[in-house]
Amino acid sequence: MTYCLAIKVKEGLVAIADTRITSGTDTTVKKKVFVDQKNQHSLFIMTSGLRSVRDKAIIYFRELIDGGAEYNKLYKAVNAFGQQVRRVAEEDRGPLEKSGFKFNLNTIIGGQLSDDDEHKLFLLYPEGNWVELDQGSPFVIIGNSGPGKPILNRTLKEDSSMKLALKTGFLSFDSTRTSTNDVDFPIDVILYNKDSFAMSEYRFEKQDLEHISAQWANELKTALLNIPEDWMEPAFEKLRVLNDDCRKIDL
Repeated sequence: MTYCLAIKVKEGLVAIADTRITSGTDTTVKKKVFVDQKNQHSLFIMTSGLRSVRDKAIIYFRELIDGGAEYNKLYKAVNAFGQQVRRVAEEDRGPLEKSGFKFNLNTIIGGQLSDDDEHKLFLLYPEGNWVELDQGSPFVIIGNSGPGKPILNRTLKEDSSMKLALKTGFLSFDSTRTSTNDVDFPIDVILYNKDSFAMSEYRFEKQDLEHISAQWANELKTALLNIPEDWMEPAFEKLRVLNDDCRKIDL
């Protein structure tokens, strides 16, 4: 499974991708994010799905760029990558399905190109079509998304800082990691400031952040203990009455 998260705030973009690849009982570490950075051109691609499909689509897209293809707006690059996903689907869907595998590749593409008025974030589906994230949707997750969504929904706003976005994003990843056994460290983090055309990539190992995980676990326990309990009394009072009635019957 995979955990890839991208967040768009006014200040810029924050993205997090885990690196665990599971095949049967074997696990390996592989990058799930591709960064293309040059003058007036900054984008990243994160994928969730079959590794072979992902690698092939990335290679085809990289060949386009290395061959001189240029895109002045991010949606055009998204269209180009979508065409490569369709190309891989035409080549590999039949053999994969015969072997019992479903063709599946969800993709997050973010960045800013020369004629974009701001940084952009897109979710690309396996069919090659896409949606752009707007102000009402400050984040998108592909892969194992369930456990990590609540903290993002409760915390992130369009005007959140990039530091808050990264902090919240890591805690979202950490919630997913502790709830499943197919998402784990190390994690790759992408940071991009609006209009900078300078995309930074950084890898965090488990030992870098395990003290944050431990602090968060303790904070959650403390917060739970601090929640008042008087609101529960009517329910427990009803239980006590029922228990008393049952004891009287037994007597």
